[in-house]
Amino acid sequence: MTVSDYIHKCLSNEEYSFSLEELHSEIDNSKVSIKRELSRLVEKKIIINLRKGFYLIIPPRYSKQEQIPIQLYIEKLFKYLNRNYYLSVYSAAKFYGASHQQAQREYVMTELPKLNDIKKDSLDIRFFTNSKWSNKNILVRKSDAGIFKISSPALTAVDLIHHQTKLGGINRMLAILEELSEEINQNDVDELLTWYPNKSTLQRFGFLLEEVNAEQVLINQVREHLKESNYFPILLSPKTGVKPGAVNNFWKVVVNINLESDL
Repeated sequence: MTVSDYIHKCLSNEEYSFSLEELHSEIDNSKVSIKRELSRLVEKKIIINLRKGFYLIIPPRYSKQEQIPIQLYIEKLFKYLNRNYYLSVYSAAKFYGASHQQAQREYVMTELPKLNDIKKDSLDIRFFTNSKWSNKNILVRKSDAGIFKISSPALTAVDLIHHQTKLGGINRMLAILEELSEEINQNDVDELLTWYPNKSTLQRFGFLLEEVNAEQVLINQVREHLKESNYFPILLSPKTGVKPGAVNNFWKVVVNINLESDL
């Protein structure tokens, strides 16, 4: 069997990625000849060397884009890396119909230590980390290649808010938060409030749920949770070295930017 034969076998089984170890277990050829054929297939853009020892297969229907949807390989990649993950922020939002101004970049949340971002050819994957990893609010979805993990609508929203300074700011995501709020339900918020560690993000979350006219029951859930402990004034848009000052709303969120939704 050649590497090309192995790739055809993978595609016939709806598999769009493989590791070098898997390849060597299937092919008896020398490592030198396998490496030579892999290099040739990379040049022809039939495969992409995503990370050391891990390859993506680009079938003909995706050859123009020179990439495949991330849900076709992300689960297998993270099994190979032996790490927890979920599709997050803008990448998760698009699965809930909230893809306003979606950039051609994918976002993945992982546990520490942080992975290096991937930027090669048409592939652009950015990795974030959570200070506290939990398997709650992570949903399992199905793709043609199997399953993949994705943040729930509530976790997607708080991740967007928490990482706002790295994602273009609140105004860039306000329309997305408005669309996401229609997908968030009480169980989702209940689960989030059992473990989510960033109180200031929850303050901003509650404030923004009000701002986008989310269901009152969702707003009340966050409100009641915050009432159970002390919380302090914060800026809606964090700025290093700037103190919040006076505040006159329940959330103790100082609005230091002009909020403008694109919707």
